Amino acid sequence: MLTGKHLIAGEWVAGETTFASTPAVGDSHDFAVGTAADVDAAVRAAEDAFASFGWLSRSARAELLRKIADEIDARGAEITEIGTQETGLPAARLEGEQGRTTGQLRLFADHIEAGDYLDLRHDPALPDRAPLPRPDLKMIQRPIGPVAVFGASNFPLAFSTAGGDTAAALAAGCPVVGKGHPAHPGTAEIVAQAIDAALRATQTHPGVFSLIQSDGIDVGGALARHPLIRAVGFTGSLAAGRALFDICAQRDDPIPFFGELGSVNPMFVLPAAAAARASEIGTGWAGSLTMGAGQFCTNPGIAVVIDGPEAEALQSAAQTALEATDGQTMLTDGIANAYRAGAARLRAAQGVTEIMGSESDDRSAKPNLFAVSADDWLANSHLHEEVFGPLGILVRARDMQQMLQIAGAIEGQLTCTLHMGAGDTQDAQALLPLLERKAGRVLANGFPTGVEVADTMVHGGPYPASTNFGATSVGTLSIRRFLRPVCYQNIPAELLPEQV
Repeated sequence: MLTGKHLIAGEWVAGETTFASTPAVGDSHDFAVGTAADVDAAVRAAEDAFASFGWLSRSARAELLRKIADEIDARGAEITEIGTQETGLPAARLEGEQGRTTGQLRLFADHIEAGDYLDLRHDPALPDRAPLPRPDLKMIQRPIGPVAVFGASNFPLAFSTAGGDTAAALAAGCPVVGKGHPAHPGTAEIVAQAIDAALRATQTHPGVFSLIQSDGIDVGGALARHPLIRAVGFTGSLAAGRALFDICAQRDDPIPFFGELGSVNPMFVLPAAAAARASEIGTGWAGSLTMGAGQFCTNPGIAVVIDGPEAEALQSAAQTALEATDGQTMLTDGIANAYRAGAARLRAAQGVTEIMGSESDDRSAKPNLFAVSADDWLANSHLHEEVFGPLGILVRARDMQQMLQIAGAIEGQLTCTLHMGAGDTQDAQALLPLLERKAGRVLANGFPTGVEVADTMVHGGPYPASTNFGATSVGTLSIRRFLRPVCYQNIPAELLPEQV
């Protein structure tokens, strides 16, 4: 049952003003608008909770993560109902995302119990060493303190209230203050109810998690500026992310901003692969472009291929598949408007050919396909920018040398893909050193829209894909973002955290 209130340190708090949700279907609901005072109360409660939560045993934190997963599962039908109404996503997608969210929580619980993530190191004392003795030195990763987490528009579960950033911070021992995304505030509240229930059931300090709702920018700015917040996790647009990044960097005490911002995830189709299966690649590209109305951060918006009959075959297959795709509901009116504006911008760009155009109404999005020569693509940096939605650009290169030039010109990406055949090894060897400098994940003969939650996954990359290329927002390595190394020199054992 929705309350329309904030969750602040175990209490459901009303606001003086409210905003109305804008669901794709169904009734609108009113939600409290957060204030600077709400932010301050939540952050101070998080700081108070950190005094105990930061020293809680790994097994106790693992118990909390598993209990949160259980409480989310118990509300599964309710979450799917409100989630489909608010976002327009199909029930199967929401149910799958719920499974990913709860699976991630349980994976992180197992991971912290094992303890490997702590990177424990010990240099025993050498009192007789000459010319100077060595003290006893122990190093461990320790939680950094309260973390602000911003819900994402395109993943109402996996990257929002109890999603990757929250799960990683809690696993590390850091309390979380979450900002609900206005695209799905009801979904955020039901998940927050699950977290609240888990905190109560495990008798964990209620300040370990708070959720503040808002449809404006003031709450986000207040969170990023609050002196007790020690890091920010964010998934969203380049403009919003850059604004928050600048706030974090310009503080009197700058803090890390772990932002996933934007990526066109280029695919490079090498000659042997194009000769053997251009049509197959084109059809697969269309399916990846339109998955979830193209609203995936790993949507492969650009395909690079050497001009010629193979490029024509790839383009034709992609066009045929896209023309058979019905319109899909986008997450918000704002995202739909931005998608239409991006398509219009490409239509007007020098040298760009519209292969397949479509008009989209309201929140419905239909696919668009464009083609451009590598010369024109290289000359216009605006063609390198992400258009969030089911839109693809086929870039036709003259030869392999120009394909290498494109690889060198792309900005930071979440993913880069090589489509290669048996005769493409030498060309792939030339491309790979360029691509691994540009992306957090490089894949061969696949499509990047599936992101596995695993120990080895890297979901990040050089700017503007993310603001910290040494980190990932998916997988167990993401926990390390909210830890810092501390060296204990000659500290008595009874004073050390249990892990040392």
